[in-house]
Amino acid sequence: MAIYLQIENTLLQSLGIEIISLEKHEVIMTMPVDERTHQPAGFLHGGASVALAETAASVGAYLHVDPKAYNVFGIEINANHVKSKREGTVTAIAKPFHIGRTTMVWEIKIVDECDDLICISRCTIGVVPKRK
Repeated sequence: MAIYLQIENTLLQSLGIEIISLEKHEVIMTMPVDERTHQPAGFLHGGASVALAETAASVGAYLHVDPKAYNVFGIEINANHVKSKREGTVTAIAKPFHIGRTTMVWEIKIVDECDDLICISRCTIGVVPKRK
């Protein structure tokens, strides 16, 4: 199944998020740790990690629905930031815990180049029928 994702003029483009792999049961994306994703002290901003996590979960959820009939939206997300980072790249690996008719729950691990855990997140996605 070919899918179309809008990248230009989105948060993905602004933060430098790149799609590495799109599978129904695993989505992998990367994001640079640079001036676009730093907080004022020069470390990776927790909000940038959360944006990466929700993006990976939302794209994964999108792979499970008929995009002509449904939209998917993040409705809840939590994140534990376990390690700081000043530069380089982080990678989000998103996997589903629950794939339901109206909700999905995804776990997202964000790791660095050494596979050290930077952030662990869980995101609940709502599946909403499109209005006709």
